[in-house]
Amino acid sequence: MTTRREDHQPRTAGGAEQQARRIYLQTFGCRANQYDTEAVRAMIEAAGSEIVASPEDADAAVFNSCAVTAAAESDLRQAVRRAARRHPSIRTVVMGCAAARDDGTIAALPTVQRVVPGADIVDVAATLGLSAPSRPPNVQTGTRALLRIQDGCDEHCTFCATTLARGAARSRAADALVDEALHLADRHPEIVLTGIHIGHYGVDTGASLSALVEQLIRDVPRVRFRLSSLEATEVDDRLAELFGDPDRLAPHLHAPLQSGSDVVLKRMGRHWYSAGRYAAAVERIARRIPVFALGADVIAGFPGETADDHRATVAVVEALPFTYLHVFPYSRRPGTAAERLGNHVPGHVIDERARELRLLADRCAAAHEATRVGGECDLVVIGAAAREGLTEDYLTVAVDASVPRGTRCRARLQRVAGEGTRLLGVPLVPIIP
Repeated sequence: MTTRREDHQPRTAGGAEQQARRIYLQTFGCRANQYDTEAVRAMIEAAGSEIVASPEDADAAVFNSCAVTAAAESDLRQAVRRAARRHPSIRTVVMGCAAARDDGTIAALPTVQRVVPGADIVDVAATLGLSAPSRPPNVQTGTRALLRIQDGCDEHCTFCATTLARGAARSRAADALVDEALHLADRHPEIVLTGIHIGHYGVDTGASLSALVEQLIRDVPRVRFRLSSLEATEVDDRLAELFGDPDRLAPHLHAPLQSGSDVVLKRMGRHWYSAGRYAAAVERIARRIPVFALGADVIAGFPGETADDHRATVAVVEALPFTYLHVFPYSRRPGTAAERLGNHVPGHVIDERARELRLLADRCAAAHEATRVGGECDLVVIGAAAREGLTEDYLTVAVDASVPRGTRCRARLQRVAGEGTRLLGVPLVPIIP
């Protein structure tokens, strides 16, 4: 349920919202949320208002919320309260996934004027007294641009609140995505394709993710594309072949595993694969490409997870060529089916299992880095104050501060003296689109 606090909205004599001139933005959660915030930023700047770095300097604030974990929602509430303490008269808008599932808790926070479900930019604009944009922004604040190709999800994982917040899967038209990518390519060396369930791109329109990626690579020749989180079993032969051209599609698959136990996967509602099918799918891709990044999400301590189930997850991680992991301790999400499952794992056991998985992830990352020392990479220079570079296989490395942000080049990887496993990217040859 979404609650609006209409009684606290400042209005002009004609009933319209007063235009916010100085606006603070803060984003929680995934790249899809970051994409939505970029649209809000573009709308604000197009209207002649200013983005400021602190709530104290703002007359309005927009918080883009996440509902993936209890910690994410807690962080949101703390941020809103902190901004209200610093600036009691600020006008606050909360949008995003947590906003879409608000039971009145967010709306009751101090200074909150409007709770906007999901990414309704028109509603956000109206609350701020601004005009909604007619098209997506041509340039984003990050070095790497985000391109949201779809929204929503048709699956019903028992632990996930995102489906409840975002609704059914909805794909954007391929021609519109190509047009947006062409504009973004003028300013960004890499474009990340994102969404809530990108593997389901086109299920509602008769298209497919692989056909879209092929069209983007063909029609937008100046950038490197990268896929965000994608189910391993949704990589078809056509997409697997495209990974073989690392100059155009980064050789990087982030494939959620969640558990290596088939019993737990069934309790999670992840019916479309088993641990064995997952392993076969990622090995089919990763083993054929010399340099490849393989990441996964793993949940520690899902309800009913036994010590044997946990060991099964550890065994799968040890057997596959992972280069990094995102480990999440299980978090109860109100309204999800998992909340109603029995045999919840004690908190201290969840923490211990998560710690073991993170240590294993550290070893995987270190082993991958060791194989790359002395080799070359396709480097995109990111960061403002401290220069860093992101390789095609998702390694973050140091770069000399004299190299301009946004540069894309071939570089050699070497150890930084005295900094342990820290890698340095030494630019060799610029990559000219």
